[in-house]
Amino acid sequence: MAEVDVSAEVTEAEAEARESHAPAKFEYPSQIYAWYVVAVLVLAYTFSFIDRQILSLLVGPMKRDLQISDFEMSLLQGFAFAIFYTVMGLPIGRMVDSKHRVRIITIGVAFWSLMTALCGISKSYIELFLYRMGVGVGEAALTPAAYSILSDSFRPEKMGFAIGVYGTGVYIGAGLALVIGAQVVDLTSSATVYTLPVVGSVFPWQMVFFIVGLPGLLVALWVLTLREPKRHGVTQTPPLADVFAYMKANKVTLVCHNMCYAMSAMMAYGVAAWVPEFMIRTHGWTAGQIGTSYGWIIAIFGTLGVVCGGFLSDRLSRRWRNGRMLLLALTGILTLPFAVAAPLVENANLAVYLLIPSTFFATFTTGAGPSAMQELMPNKMRGIASAVMIFVVSIIGLGLGPSAIAFMTDFILQDESQLRYSIAVVPAILLLLSSAFGFAGMKAYLRSLDHREQYELANQ
Repeated sequence: MAEVDVSAEVTEAEAEARESHAPAKFEYPSQIYAWYVVAVLVLAYTFSFIDRQILSLLVGPMKRDLQISDFEMSLLQGFAFAIFYTVMGLPIGRMVDSKHRVRIITIGVAFWSLMTALCGISKSYIELFLYRMGVGVGEAALTPAAYSILSDSFRPEKMGFAIGVYGTGVYIGAGLALVIGAQVVDLTSSATVYTLPVVGSVFPWQMVFFIVGLPGLLVALWVLTLREPKRHGVTQTPPLADVFAYMKANKVTLVCHNMCYAMSAMMAYGVAAWVPEFMIRTHGWTAGQIGTSYGWIIAIFGTLGVVCGGFLSDRLSRRWRNGRMLLLALTGILTLPFAVAAPLVENANLAVYLLIPSTFFATFTTGAGPSAMQELMPNKMRGIASAVMIFVVSIIGLGLGPSAIAFMTDFILQDESQLRYSIAVVPAILLLLSSAFGFAGMKAYLRSLDHREQYELANQ
């Protein structure tokens, strides 16, 4: 901790100099309009996570109707989505650094909404798997472009909070997916199949995809009305080879940052995917009960956590130059006791209550992680750097998180009723790894900040 307390500390005079420097060089949009942009992007992000997370409440009926195992279901929840979400994120991230970002987001929102709706007409596991891959392609367009837009809309000392507010879309969307899904499941539980014009017969869970997917097309039209903000900093887009050379020069920082964020995300995605089914199997709750309860926990306390994470990352970065990395490192330690206890306690209500602090602390990384990446990279490298970060976080977090828990249940414990132990053991390991990577990158983070400042001075 000496590195944090002494050499990384920022004096009050230095903090004021850093703040006063930004507005003298750059013109930012009015704060009213900038926050309007945040609100529209939060809405888009919310819909993306409704489309992404809705499967966690439909495990039972989908397993029954498709005749699949926990592990096969986990591939739909994670890998099918993550593979194209991450692969397409890299070329899209490069486009973000030079093309019209608002149009990129608009096309992405429209495409993933259409793919979600098409999940409702799938007739087999393979067909559904392919549509879920399509959802990932569309959603890959949103976040790199959104981070870039926000970094050009807010001064550096407010960027973490703005990105944290944008990140609330994750938890509003994931929470509403469970709440809405719970209501839809209850409303459709009495029907065996529905018969729709053109489409024909569909299962009740397929109706959910129509309900959550089609409204996203209207969101895409709304996004299209936003103005493209002026880019700040380096005026020429550097060659891709220069971007990767810059990242290689900062590889220790980026590896520690991305792995810290990814381990935390792997824990969060895994738990979120299996908590509803855990409460159904272990405590006998209905899908409607746990969907409503856990949905509101995610929506309320996940949102509070990500906003607090963004706010704290700004405050800590004013005190210590590597304050954002410090918060990332601390997140795993803060989350660990609650995440492990929740699935192991015998009282169902206490298990749900323990999910509140677990969700709150785990979401700190959603504000701190992306804002740290914007702080580390020059402007016209942020799109591709964010795409690489999302690639790592999504492949490891979303791609492996649900499957890691399912793998332990199916192949190690070999008993679906023992799901609670998988939800306790796997997150404990991941949170410890997350904090270890975070603390390991503290000194390198300082060197990378110096590197960025020198690069920008040389390329103005």
